[in-house]
Amino acid sequence: MGALSPIVNTAAPSLYISLLSITFNPAAWTIIARNEYRKETITRALGSPYHGCYFLAILIFTFGLVRDHLYQCALFDQPRVPLFPKPFATLVPVLIFAVGQVFVLTSTYTLGITRDYFGILMDDHVKGEPFNAIDNRYERPAGLLITLYVYIVYLIALRYEGPFTDMIYASRSKVQKEE
Repeated sequence: MGALSPIVNTAAPSLYISLLSITFNPAAWTIIARNEYRKETITRALGSPYHGCYFLAILIFTFGLVRDHLYQCALFDQPRVPLFPKPFATLVPVLIFAVGQVFVLTSTYTLGITRDYFGILMDDHVKGEPFNAIDNRYERPAGLLITLYVYIVYLIALRYEGPFTDMIYASRSKVQKEE
């Protein structure tokens, strides 16, 4: 990491805490989702799959806020390295943030709050949901590196979630055919 030292403060603990929180979120909800699908732990504890969905949604949202806060703290501990001239240094990140929020909102609208893991299935498996993969901070190279790390973490998480969700819908199709 010595080559990164002028542009990334690798001695800042906040950087590593942020990376851990970024890793924790998709890992946690992947484990929770698989457990819920197989054992219905949250459904039984809360008495309804809908209550379980809303509970998990609140957890994901809350942990997302914590992750975002830790990411912001990590960036404050990093050196600022301007990558764009003045007007673009603000406009480009704002535009990318806005586009990212459109992706988040449209994917939430498309998928809804209720999820397959709780046995609440949509008519069809949604394959084309957008993900917010472009929101990053351009004036701090650590932000770009963390964004790359987020991309890698989510690629790994999707390798588990995609086939798992496919299996859930295939199971439902099989049951429907047997009926």
